[in-house]
Amino acid sequence: MAPAGDREGYWGRPTSTLEWCEENYAVSYYIAEFWNTVSNLIFILPPVYGAIQTYKDGLEKRYLAAYLCLTAVGLGSWCFHMTLKYEMQLLDELPMIYSCCVFVYCLYECFKYKNTVNYALLFLLITYSVVVSIVYLDLKEPVFHQIMYGTLVSIIVLRSVYIVLWVYPWLRGLGYTSLTVFLMGFFLWNVDNIFCDNLRGLREKMPPVVGAVTQFHAWWHILTGLGSYLHILLSLYTRTLFLKHRPKVKFVFGIWPVLLVEPHRNL
Repeated sequence: MAPAGDREGYWGRPTSTLEWCEENYAVSYYIAEFWNTVSNLIFILPPVYGAIQTYKDGLEKRYLAAYLCLTAVGLGSWCFHMTLKYEMQLLDELPMIYSCCVFVYCLYECFKYKNTVNYALLFLLITYSVVVSIVYLDLKEPVFHQIMYGTLVSIIVLRSVYIVLWVYPWLRGLGYTSLTVFLMGFFLWNVDNIFCDNLRGLREKMPPVVGAVTQFHAWWHILTGLGSYLHILLSLYTRTLFLKHRPKVKFVFGIWPVLLVEPHRNL
């Protein structure tokens, strides 16, 4: 039998500029990277719930956009890992840039009066997104995308640290948890890239279900999906506190955190 990584599947030969360490079509004939695909559910389902709750609470539309952008990243990543086609890769990578731009806008507008628009920042972020998209489509160089994405993440981290250190120190737990979870995902992403041959050799000796836990790119999805979701909660919590609402974290099924917001009666 041919090695798992050489198996042919429903979507044919990969055309993406990247392939990850998961063996292609090892689990399903219809899904190129099974675990890397289904792990995107954390990007899809919780943000949809968050978007619905944000709409019900009548909160600002930019937070609705933040949740939906996170869902778009998950859907794009699902399509990419399911097919390993270049077009689907773009649906994964470019929304990562766009969603981070939305996160930046939300975070830097936390302390502004309601119903105001920062046109200068909006123009800057749109320009950044357009330029990155055009250059990336021309270069087709994943490292360029990773650097541009990392730049946005760094900006978000610096702003978040400022908020939890100097503005609302009682939000440190939420802020540091979000950052720690994201960094854990980034660490496993690197382990998956650097030690791929070792991981594949290990999986050959393990039962398939047990070997699934070594799919560290899937863990990158899970951890960064959770970290990004918690970041939106931090940003939304900060914003609603500034507007003198009464935010409260509730755990759905005792596990998953959501933010419920009760408006201040004087507003």
